[in-house]
Amino acid sequence: MSKASDTKAHPPRWSWALTGSGHFFTESIELIQQLDAVDLFVSRAADEVLRMYKQTLPAGTRLFKETTASSAPVGRFYEGLYHTLIVSPASANTVAKCVYGISDTLVTNCFAQAGKCRVHCIVFACDTAPEMITTAPKGPVPVYPRRIDLENTARLKEFDDTTVVESVEELRAAIAARQLALAGRDPG
Repeated sequence: MSKASDTKAHPPRWSWALTGSGHFFTESIELIQQLDAVDLFVSRAADEVLRMYKQTLPAGTRLFKETTASSAPVGRFYEGLYHTLIVSPASANTVAKCVYGISDTLVTNCFAQAGKCRVHCIVFACDTAPEMITTAPKGPVPVYPRRIDLENTARLKEFDDTTVVESVEELRAAIAARQLALAGRDPG
């Protein structure tokens, strides 16, 4: 079956990649629950965080865990199965690897392959301000992102076909804008 005929029989889905950042992790899961047809790519670290934050995934979500060194599930991007990749939350480590073209995890491989396949990316970068409050499993804690973390977030904003957001509200808005664009009602 050709790629074009396959996408007619099975319309492209959302792909969502979770990293091991706890920053807005539960909010990301809540947003996943609001979308239809999601394939979830979970890094080893994110798998641990899912258990720490006691999160359950929505029914019908296809789950791909980091179990192979070659990140075999990312081949799905070449099959035209996705219209959008959301990386949320995106840890400073993941953002740095994406900026420098390092794809050695399931999530960074998803980002690299999405770019190579011209799949639009929305990235919710965690480290976006010099001082922040994040929610840890035991409650809120202050964090102080390093200058390099802030610089990498700024660099990622320069990538083609990539939207970088810095808050849950911006993430919601980016998803809504993407839904409108996919429906042929571009908001801009």
